[in-house]
Amino acid sequence: MQDEMQTIAEFAISRPGSIATLEQLGIDYCCKGRQTIAEACRPAGITPDELFAMTARVEASPAVDWNQASLTALSRFIVDAHHGYTRNTLSALGPLAEKVRNRHGGGHVELEVVAKLVEQLTADLLPHMMKEEQVLFPYINAVDEASQAHVEPPIPFFGTARNPIRNMMLEHDAVAEIMRELRVVTAAYELPATACASYSALFSQLASLETDLHQHIHLENNILFPRAIETEEKTRVTPVPLAYTNHVCGGDHC
Repeated sequence: MQDEMQTIAEFAISRPGSIATLEQLGIDYCCKGRQTIAEACRPAGITPDELFAMTARVEASPAVDWNQASLTALSRFIVDAHHGYTRNTLSALGPLAEKVRNRHGGGHVELEVVAKLVEQLTADLLPHMMKEEQVLFPYINAVDEASQAHVEPPIPFFGTARNPIRNMMLEHDAVAEIMRELRVVTAAYELPATACASYSALFSQLASLETDLHQHIHLENNILFPRAIETEEKTRVTPVPLAYTNHVCGGDHC
């Protein structure tokens, strides 16, 4: 029997095949994954029982169970599948948003907002992913390796994984807010009758990026980061010096 007080993140993790349904319902299982199922269902206008019924026939996903895979494998998958997709999509979205704004902005003033939000999204996501790839993920992989070798991981300049993870999750929240603004200003990516092929491509790519970011952030916030913190704390015996534990992340390298 399903428990409506379970978090929506736990529900998505235990039933990855339900993610498509959660996307269709507009239920946030990534940045707001700590909500209970009951809380998450309320804005969608359905009850937990209705959600359970909608997903009851979803077969178990054949995808990898990331709760069982190594942290190294999961971080590599995030970089290869999601970071790569995000970079490629953003590189196309910027010029496309400008093109559509220049061609149709006179009749659709909201396209100016769309172009600015795409620019902001790019400015936020590119350095965010670089910090993960160059700082946080290598440390998580080192923790994973140390855990498997039954030795202590090195003490990083940021003290513990909790520090950069806290910062990465705040940045995820900022990205999620930009995507929510894009959804509102575009009326959920509804195309006007006069939309050309470029207009259609812009909205289609934004909608696809939104879905991928939900899955991307879900893997980090709800699986990789909690498991990394737990593994680090189980592996480390030597107390981290106070100077490290008071470290505040927020710069270019953290």
